[in-house]
Amino acid sequence: MKKIILIFFGFSVFSYAQDLKKETEKKQFPAEVQSQNLKEILEIKKFQKELNEEYKNEKESPLRGDNFKKFKEHPFFAINLDYCVKAKLVKTENATPFELPTSSGKTKKYQEFGKVYFKINGKEQVLTVFQSLSLLENPEYKDYLFLPFKDATSGTETYGGGRYMDLRIPKNDEIIIDFNKAYHPYCAYNAFDYNCPIVPEENWLKIPIEAGVKYDDIWFEH
Repeated sequence: MKKIILIFFGFSVFSYAQDLKKETEKKQFPAEVQSQNLKEILEIKKFQKELNEEYKNEKESPLRGDNFKKFKEHPFFAINLDYCVKAKLVKTENATPFELPTSSGKTKKYQEFGKVYFKINGKEQVLTVFQSLSLLENPEYKDYLFLPFKDATSGTETYGGGRYMDLRIPKNDEIIIDFNKAYHPYCAYNAFDYNCPIVPEENWLKIPIEAGVKYDDIWFEH
C-alpha cells in the first residue's frame, strides 16, 4: 500500500511540475511573441545576407581591387531584439531644406522630417530623421527616411564616422527602429569614390548601440 501511495505521490508531483513548466513558458513566451520575434530575427538575417551579397557584387560593391577580392563577410553584433524599438515620430512642420556636409567636403541637400523618441535599456533617446531632396524626386523613394547616427561604439567597434539606417514614413506616429539593421556608409570602406553625409551632432548618442554591422579587420581574409 505504501508503494502505491508513494508512486501516486511521485506521479502527482511530476505532473504538477510539468504543468507548471508549461504554464510558465506560456506566460514568459506567448505564441504570438515567439512568432513576432522569429519574424524579426528572420528579417535581420535577410538584411545581413543582402548586405554581404551587395559587397560581393562587383557592380554594387564600394570595395575595389584586393579589398574586393579578399572580402568574405561583414562582422555583426549578435542579434539583440532589445535594440528593435518602437519610437514616437513627431513631424517637423515647415521644414527648411539645408546643405548637409559630406565626407568629401561637398554638401548634399536634405530636409528634416521629424524627431523620433524612444527608449534603450530604459533611457530616453531622441534622434532626427531626414529626407534627401534628390531622392524625393524619385517616386520609389518618396516615403524614404534617412537616419544617420553615432554612438559610444563609434571609433571602436564600429566606424568612427557613424552608421546609417533606412526607414519608411509610417502611416501614424509610431515607427519601428531596428538598430540590428544599422550599416556603414560606403566611405567607411572607400573614401576615394564616395562622399557620404556626416552625422549631425544632434544625432550623437552617448550610449552604445551594440547592434548592426561592426567594423574591424575580420571582414578581410588575411
